[in-house]
Amino acid sequence: MRTPLLSAAVLKNWGAAIFAVAALTTAMTSGTAVGALAQPLPGTVSTEVRMKLERDSRLSITETVHVPDGKTVKRTVPLRLAVGNGLERRYQVTDARVEGKGSASVGDDQFSTTFEGGQATLTYTVVGAVAPVGDALEVRWQVAGGWDTELDKVAVTFSAPDSPTSVNCLAGPVGSSQPCTSADLADGKGVRAQEIKLGAGERVDVAIGLSAGVVPPNAVVVEQSGLAAAFALTPISGAALGGLLVLLLGGVGLLWYLRGRDAAALASEVGAVSVLVRDQSGRVAFASPDGVLPGQVGTVVDEHVDVVDVTATVIDLAVRNYLWIAEVEGHDWQIVRRNPADDSLSGYEKAVYDALLPQGVDAVTVSELRGRRIDLALVRDRLYADVVEKRWFVRRPDAERSLFWWVGIVIAVLGVAATVVLALTIGNALFGLAVAVGGVALAFGARSMPARTKRGSELLEHVRGLRGYLHGVTPDDVPEADRELVFSRSLPYAVVLGETERWLTTFGQQDLYWYGNSGTNTDFRRSFPAFLGALDGVLAQAGHLRSLRAPNP
Repeated sequence: MRTPLLSAAVLKNWGAAIFAVAALTTAMTSGTAVGALAQPLPGTVSTEVRMKLERDSRLSITETVHVPDGKTVKRTVPLRLAVGNGLERRYQVTDARVEGKGSASVGDDQFSTTFEGGQATLTYTVVGAVAPVGDALEVRWQVAGGWDTELDKVAVTFSAPDSPTSVNCLAGPVGSSQPCTSADLADGKGVRAQEIKLGAGERVDVAIGLSAGVVPPNAVVVEQSGLAAAFALTPISGAALGGLLVLLLGGVGLLWYLRGRDAAALASEVGAVSVLVRDQSGRVAFASPDGVLPGQVGTVVDEHVDVVDVTATVIDLAVRNYLWIAEVEGHDWQIVRRNPADDSLSGYEKAVYDALLPQGVDAVTVSELRGRRIDLALVRDRLYADVVEKRWFVRRPDAERSLFWWVGIVIAVLGVAATVVLALTIGNALFGLAVAVGGVALAFGARSMPARTKRGSELLEHVRGLRGYLHGVTPDDVPEADRELVFSRSLPYAVVLGETERWLTTFGQQDLYWYGNSGTNTDFRRSFPAFLGALDGVLAQAGHLRSLRAPNP
């Protein structure tokens, strides 16, 4: 609520703060007398300011300005000054007119004048210059300031119905505490002050003390308006910022708790897990930890369904005799249906099988797949659903990311709208801004929102052990008769974990039951990586999947 005119009792409480904010705190004790403005130096701009305080508290001002011929100068004086606590002091200028070459313009926020070559006289009246300070009065006005040129000299005189008790005069950049060249009480009958060489944009502020009761105070203090007030820190906006901080800290704490299990799993020392077991016939075979499938490994590790997860699944289907892969002429590969998809396959594995070889198609080349542009949306959806069904995640990671991203965007938009509305109406726009910042933070943090369950974190630790096995096992650890099967069953996991090259180099298998070269007579260790690259390219073209090679547990 605005206060058009505060009483002396109210002004008395904040009068000192007004003077402190204006930086008029340096008392002038110089005894140099200043008379009327001397004849100006040729080619310079100077001004003489004569102030008279009327008994009704109006401040009548007459300025005589000297400007070199052929030059035009401008001056702008602010009529609103912030005094803290969301308040501002306002001045009013009336009856402004210029005699000579020049003009004057008065607005709500500033008082502007323009002078052209020669001498001109400006007269105007200021309302709101008298404020109570303690048990006395203070008359304050910026007698010079906002000039767009250097002033050679500024001379000031002041008179009032009673003798002034003090004078404070500051000159220089706004906010500085540099005293004027001289200022005194003129033998107790008035005030005289002078500033030599005032720079462009600098000001001369004069504050004159009077005894209480000489004139009634007329300083006007209102709540700040505009953007400064709208975004001022108030109890309401402060509470909003504090609430946002609590929510952010709570969210970070929750993520720390949920992600802490993963951090512990990643930080722990994990050796190679035992994945080589003997079956009933006594042969050595490969068994993945917890029965996890290659596609599931990649999704659990990086919380995304990637191209490499599907590629590894294709290799696994071939190793398990559902598909046959053969290199053919023209640097191409053919994928052949060997056995139909049955109930032994998971939902996402069936989707991969049907995407490659739909009903009625028994064989397809990689180049044909490239032209067909297969749809992997069902593969992605079933693989996400699969990791939830296995209780490695509470909800689908992609749905979790999407939910928090959209919630963050909606909150950010509502926060921006609230900021604009509050800034244009009741203020406290920081409340809306805090909401907008919180929404943006939530949207950016959406990628980190999916968190594995305790079971998922345990699997992550086992996957690290599986990677240790891929790094450490050698052909000597596997009986020669079992190497082909162990090599083949381990290969899809090496693909999804980025260990393909090392695995091929270590075992160097040539003739495999699930892969043929159709007479091309090429080295498997060279042709297989080429096949992986070609298949990756086809799957990436299909969309819906990230094109990342290997997750890093």
